[in-house]
Amino acid sequence: MAGIIKERLFTPGPTPLLMETQLRALTMTLHHRTDAFRTLMRETLDNLRYYFNTRNDVILFASSGTGAMEGAISNLLSPGDRVLIGTAGKFGERWVQLAKAYGIESVVVEAPYGHAVPISEMKKHLETGGPFRAVFIQATESSTGVRNDVEALGKIVSALPECCLVVDAITGLGTTELHPDEWGIDIMIGGSQKATMIPPGLAFASVSEKAWKAIEKAKLPRYYFDYAKERKSLSKGESSYTPATSLVVSLHAALNYIKELGLENLIGNASLLAAATREAATALDLTHFAVSSPANAVQRDAQPFWRDLNRRPGHDERSHVSSGSSRLLRLPGSHGRAGGARNCVAESRAQSGTRQRRSGSAESLFAEGSIVLDFLGFFRSVFFVYSVLKSF
Repeated sequence: MAGIIKERLFTPGPTPLLMETQLRALTMTLHHRTDAFRTLMRETLDNLRYYFNTRNDVILFASSGTGAMEGAISNLLSPGDRVLIGTAGKFGERWVQLAKAYGIESVVVEAPYGHAVPISEMKKHLETGGPFRAVFIQATESSTGVRNDVEALGKIVSALPECCLVVDAITGLGTTELHPDEWGIDIMIGGSQKATMIPPGLAFASVSEKAWKAIEKAKLPRYYFDYAKERKSLSKGESSYTPATSLVVSLHAALNYIKELGLENLIGNASLLAAATREAATALDLTHFAVSSPANAVQRDAQPFWRDLNRRPGHDERSHVSSGSSRLLRLPGSHGRAGGARNCVAESRAQSGTRQRRSGSAESLFAEGSIVLDFLGFFRSVFFVYSVLKSF
């Protein structure tokens, strides 16, 4: 009789699933236009406010986090508006691409990969290069493992009555101290596949009153990701369109768990594991990619052998290590060669005794391999890495 196989993810997302959420999804089936589901949805939204650490409305969509990011662009802006974008990696660059897709002029403050966005440069542009309708940035940049100072930026933007601050906190929520109300974050975005420990498929956004007023005046086209329409529907415990009911049920269970655990303890756990993993990586002579301001959510270490880790002889087929995504090819400390990117992201799994592997595109990989380590459920990773290195 075959034993139970548990795959282990050492990736920035999806993260390992919380058992309670899996059981709830298996045992609870609800139609979305029933009183039972409306009650569950209202409780979920209340708990999302707790998770976001905000008194603002929180809305959710059936989509990846990028859907809520696109919604922030289309709901806040009008043709002819200008925006300021701080980018320090692949996901910061996504803000630039989204603005371009909607014909919005953007001024970009770009930090070298491995560094945080310089808030002093953002401040200079806001004071002398405006007006800007919105400012976009990441709380933590998953592709480089760097944390940006959104608190300092929020205090600057909050003094501008016609400008909103939008923060992608998809990996920051649940791993990093964030105070959107006190810091002046007008829209903060999250995703289900990170610290909530459920599968991908839900996007969240907290929206301030300042942002709602801007949304009322915005003229860009929108349909599915219509924040105001979704707010109206959610106030009745419903969604504008068919929701991902099983994911909402899972989210309800996850947020109950987080509330019982305490948000401060969830963040404290991520912080502790982050510090421990950085110390372990240093002891193993790995090079930290984040030059300063490392994030609690992910750790990126650059070494050439990571690209082959999943296919080394003796590798545990139930474990998957991500070599990450984005261009990070020729930077100091990355041990990469120009043009050296290869199809090296592999997912190794044992299914019915058969090993299967899938490769990602070269465009989405780090050259010569590098690793993005997930701190959520990552307490086993140090021992895993150590055992692999011992076998060299």
